[in-house]
Amino acid sequence: MFTQQDKELFRQKGISEEKVTEQLHAFQTGFPYLKLANAASPQHGIAVLTDDDRSNYLTAWERYLHDGGQVLKFVPASGAASRMFKDLYEFLDTADATPSTDFLRQFFDGIHAFAFFDALDAACRANEGKGIDDLMREGKHKAIVDNLLNEKGLNYGSLPKGLLLFHHADNGARTPMEEHLVEGALYAAGKDRVVHVHFTVSPEHRPHFEALARAKADHYAQQFGVTYDITFSEQKASTDTVAANPDNTPFRNDDGSILFRPGGHGALIENLNDLDADIVFIKNIDNVVPDRMKEATVTNKRLIAGVLTTLQHKIFEYMELLDSGEYTHAQLEGIIRFMRDDLCIRNPELKMLEDADLVIYMRNKLNRPIRVCGMVKNVGEPGGGPFLAYNTDGTISLQILESSQIDKSNADYVKMFESGTHFNPVDLVCGLKDYKGNPFDLTRFVDPQTGFISSKSKNGRELKALELPGLWNGAMSNWNTVFVEVPLDTFNPVKTVNDLLREQHQ
Repeated sequence: MFTQQDKELFRQKGISEEKVTEQLHAFQTGFPYLKLANAASPQHGIAVLTDDDRSNYLTAWERYLHDGGQVLKFVPASGAASRMFKDLYEFLDTADATPSTDFLRQFFDGIHAFAFFDALDAACRANEGKGIDDLMREGKHKAIVDNLLNEKGLNYGSLPKGLLLFHHADNGARTPMEEHLVEGALYAAGKDRVVHVHFTVSPEHRPHFEALARAKADHYAQQFGVTYDITFSEQKASTDTVAANPDNTPFRNDDGSILFRPGGHGALIENLNDLDADIVFIKNIDNVVPDRMKEATVTNKRLIAGVLTTLQHKIFEYMELLDSGEYTHAQLEGIIRFMRDDLCIRNPELKMLEDADLVIYMRNKLNRPIRVCGMVKNVGEPGGGPFLAYNTDGTISLQILESSQIDKSNADYVKMFESGTHFNPVDLVCGLKDYKGNPFDLTRFVDPQTGFISSKSKNGRELKALELPGLWNGAMSNWNTVFVEVPLDTFNPVKTVNDLLREQHQ
């Protein structure tokens, strides 16, 4: 099936022939749907914190930072901004000279409120000889959009979201990258006042991110009394996945080479695995707010981190007890209650296990990476849903699922998905080391059966694309997972440019 040219390509990308064959086989077989036990809710697996809980967890996080734990902020930042401007691109392609849709009218009516207004106005003056207001009076709206999206102006249509000007601030307009640096100083500065922030970026944009870091880090370091350790990585070529024709044979480019595509954000488990940190915060690049709105975000980040360190402390104590071999049956029962009530791990066969087998089971379940995920009430925004799902070993645990992982022909499952009270805004804090201080190999905890297949096209030819298990879905499927309700005002994504006109971004 594979030519020498194919095998050389595999070698260059660091992908084995066996892995490519395995991926092609997945196109034939597809991926199984997950078996669901229930939608997670405050009654089933989502913790709703009391005022006392909040106070205790905030204290726990401050104590952890004071004790010198290694904390890192991990931000997937390679996403292109082009989808933010879909309506503006369509406007450029139409014969209409003036805005004719509600979206376009909102954009131009609010244009002075965008943080990028001054930069765009300067670009228009340089390229058109007139500012934005004069161009709008003359009906030259397309010239403004042209200067916003294309290379002659700000080139926003070709940049990642992290490099766009999102918010006004006292010292000028800020990008999402800068907002993440500010956030890091507010909840992730260690005892040494060092803030470790890691961005995953695309190769073509890495120099721009690095230049922005050099230009801005010292200012924020001085403002917040911290030192920044800012690092970058790119999605590995070895995590690319093969594309297939509709008949499941390899899709080949016009030059005969096999087409590989990025494997989706699940590939970033490799990047995360390469980092040295005890605790890692994960949040999307576009979910940021200006300073006046940050209090809720910062407080709740500290809260879920406090939940994690509290749970982790208990897990470490239990692992040391099991290591000692000196435990009573009553102590084992206490560990089981902790696993059931605090970690939401259910095992229908548990009563059939003898103590020796019970200890093996508990060690396997406790000695894993742990994540605490913020969940917001469902108000119709897109996002993964929290569920109690069956694992391959027959146990039940908390999982974040996308709609594509749910069997739509199962009426009970569809009802669970549609009646879900919460969704995942990608608000995670993760513990990456075991009770002995050794880093987990995160690739060992991925469920390979949770990828998915989508339909794409290239040069007018239909193809099948394979996405790896998502970073906060199947890539963390075999972690210990806890869900905590957080306020909706901690979730403020920017999906279209007009979202920047919402109150939360002004």
